[in-house]
Amino acid sequence: MPKEYLKDLLIPSESKIVLLVMDGLGGLPMEADGKTELETAKTPNMDKLAAEGTLGQTIPIRPGITPGSGPAHLALFGYDPIAYDVGRGALEATGAGMDFQPGDVAVRGNFCTVDENGLITDRRAGRIPSEESIHVVEKLAKVSIPGVETKVKLVKEYRFAVVMRGEGLHGEIDDTDPQRTGVAPLPAVATDPNSEKTAELFNQWIAKAREAIADEPKANCLTLRGFASDPGLPKYKDVYGLRAACVAVYPMYRGVSNLVGMDVQSFAGEYPADEFKAVANAWDDYDFFFVHIKKTDSMGEDGNFDGKVHIIESVDEALPALMDLNPDVVIITGDHSTPAKMRSHSWHPVPFLIWSSQYSMPDTQTHFGERACAQGGLGTIPATDTMSLALAHAGRLQKYGA
Repeated sequence: MPKEYLKDLLIPSESKIVLLVMDGLGGLPMEADGKTELETAKTPNMDKLAAEGTLGQTIPIRPGITPGSGPAHLALFGYDPIAYDVGRGALEATGAGMDFQPGDVAVRGNFCTVDENGLITDRRAGRIPSEESIHVVEKLAKVSIPGVETKVKLVKEYRFAVVMRGEGLHGEIDDTDPQRTGVAPLPAVATDPNSEKTAELFNQWIAKAREAIADEPKANCLTLRGFASDPGLPKYKDVYGLRAACVAVYPMYRGVSNLVGMDVQSFAGEYPADEFKAVANAWDDYDFFFVHIKKTDSMGEDGNFDGKVHIIESVDEALPALMDLNPDVVIITGDHSTPAKMRSHSWHPVPFLIWSSQYSMPDTQTHFGERACAQGGLGTIPATDTMSLALAHAGRLQKYGA
């Protein structure tokens, strides 16, 4: 159990906590003497919280380690991502709302395009939109092999998830995506003896699946990534005594939330204001709200500095609607850094802001940005300390020891 010592310290409270995660928030200046995306953005509402609260920066995994989104979010939720290794397939399947049980093996699928020789020409099938890929997924859903049950569901665009159910399945299997074009998809290969049977079953399924979609103009083949079994994570209610809700647009983030026992909220729209409205609609039913903003990360990966600035500003513009709910604690941070300069996730520390209606200890910083956070009162802390800080500032922890 993460931070097991916290369980004996928990005390009842009616306080409300909001964890607002702008995915890939941290950045770098494009020029040596420039500002980062967050420092460039006009964020008067976040700056007000920064002046009234406390700043710091977090290390998602370990210093110098570039994290994936799944491990980085687990860290924010208080689960050491080294100890709790959750595969991408589990996140995708649960995020898509699939029935994923102990003993099942899940995997994320990508549609791809291959030429007449079976060599990959486009790893994402032209980023085929969901309305075009749904009928391809329907073809895959009809594929069956003896001895196991397989279910397939569209995730988004060119991505789908597969869940295999049967006796004696194990998910220690390498990806079939070679991560480059001009070569054929790889076979599923077990990385330990217990998974050899499962790898062979997936290879049988892959062969039939490719036959079923071979006549598609774009999505005429597929690759599989992130084979995973249910990790059996301890749940938020048991760990922190919280009724927790997730408000997120993208399935993977709904998936990791579901795995730790959060209730995933359904809502229309994909803008920050839409997400904050979903929080308001569920406000009376929960103690803790995880709110995820995806497009900061997307803009960073696209190398779009100005686009990332715009997304940050749109979150700030919508923030008063969240604060009007009168939360007791608000944390604003990222899961990792995604500098537009690098066009990728990075190992750089992540800006972190914590504000409490009653228990904040303001430091000397008045602007929410990387360099201000580096000088903030919290210093540099592991991301796994996020939840203990949230609980303490919400008056939900008693002292440790006599």
